[in-house]
Amino acid sequence: MPEAAAGPAGAVRLSLTERLSYGFGDFGYSLAYNMAGAFLLFYYTNVAMLPAAAVGTIFLAARLLDAVVDILVGIAVDKTRTRWGRTRPYFLFTAIPYALVLILVFSVPDWSQNAKLIYAFLTFKALGILMSLGSIPYTALMPMMTTDMGERLKLGGMRSIGTSVSVILGTAATMPLVGLLGGGDQQRGFLATATLFAGLSLIALLMLFRNCKERFDDGSSPRFAVLPAIGEMLRNRAWLICFAFTLLYFVRFGTMISLTAFFAIDVLGRPWMISILLPAISGTLLIAAFIAPPILSRTGIRKGCFAAILVAIALFATLPLAEARPSLFLALYVAASVATSVTITGIFTMAAEAVDYHEALFGTRNEGLLSSGISLATKIGMAIGAAAIAYSLAAAGYVPNAVSDAARQTIRWSYYVWPIGLLALQAVVVLGWPMGGARPDVGAAPVAQGASA
Repeated sequence: MPEAAAGPAGAVRLSLTERLSYGFGDFGYSLAYNMAGAFLLFYYTNVAMLPAAAVGTIFLAARLLDAVVDILVGIAVDKTRTRWGRTRPYFLFTAIPYALVLILVFSVPDWSQNAKLIYAFLTFKALGILMSLGSIPYTALMPMMTTDMGERLKLGGMRSIGTSVSVILGTAATMPLVGLLGGGDQQRGFLATATLFAGLSLIALLMLFRNCKERFDDGSSPRFAVLPAIGEMLRNRAWLICFAFTLLYFVRFGTMISLTAFFAIDVLGRPWMISILLPAISGTLLIAAFIAPPILSRTGIRKGCFAAILVAIALFATLPLAEARPSLFLALYVAASVATSVTITGIFTMAAEAVDYHEALFGTRNEGLLSSGISLATKIGMAIGAAAIAYSLAAAGYVPNAVSDAARQTIRWSYYVWPIGLLALQAVVVLGWPMGGARPDVGAAPVAQGASA
């Protein structure tokens, strides 16, 4: 792999191979999670025949436990010192288990209902723990690769591409693959599709480990007091804004990705739209990966994300008027998704910038701990969104193949009201971003050569 070039003030210009491999990381971790996020509620209720309310409790309970798991993983990353560096060993040693557990998640056995619920909880929880063990070091890796904001925006763009491709495969391709590989048997189809995606994830994560390097570190000791470090994190305004902004984004993401299949089938009466609506939720990151870096580099995170959210709100508000015209509905929806996708590229960069802000305040970077909070916001947000939809379906008396008018109205208005309300809250939160178009004037010492080998 070509060496990265040194830039001004200790910045590093990364090679294309390294940027691509960084994008592979998000593809590897997100593919499994997008398939689970989009279809696990459907799989549990319609294939494994589990009650919707119980499934909502599984989602919520599993993710609330991540509050402890994620913080512990973040602390572990900050205390890790190996010949591969601080983050890279996590990619190497969790890649195979993560792939295997995805297969198990979509392999609910034909047991009693209580036994199936226990199995579902344990496998879903295991997927979350392994996601934490990989995604938190993955987020922590970006500020270790380069201190240059322009390069970080490029990395955020590549990460957006990885997310986008994973969304397209994990959503648009899932049901066609389930039909193709299952031959009419959805249980067999979901298992075969999960196995295929597990193999792709494994390859991507090994590429991340092989090609991405850690170059910058604050040289701090791996021995530090945990509670004071958490206290400093909670006094880091940039981190707090990033956490809240991310949480709201993924609550919205969780509601929409869980509800879309029901909305397309039971409200619009057009199941074919699932393969367009689901990928558009985040698949438009592929477009945002190219337009967001130049926009945000000119406007700054605060103004750029705020403007994108206002555009998205206006577009979402017009969707109910276009239900009878599928082409117009899809055009408005895709445009709104592009606008919201600009903000996720912003989130990736905010997470790295919050590390520099932390160093300016406290003299330490604590990449792992800070990244654990962002990972926690992602997973709790998705869990709250998915659980809210599951509980709403249960309260409306949703029954597969016998959907009532009340259930249809619940699905319909949930699909519109949740996104608009959550986007409005995001707009308020991002106005508190403390760094504007500038960053603290902080640097980091290069890691010793042996640590990045």
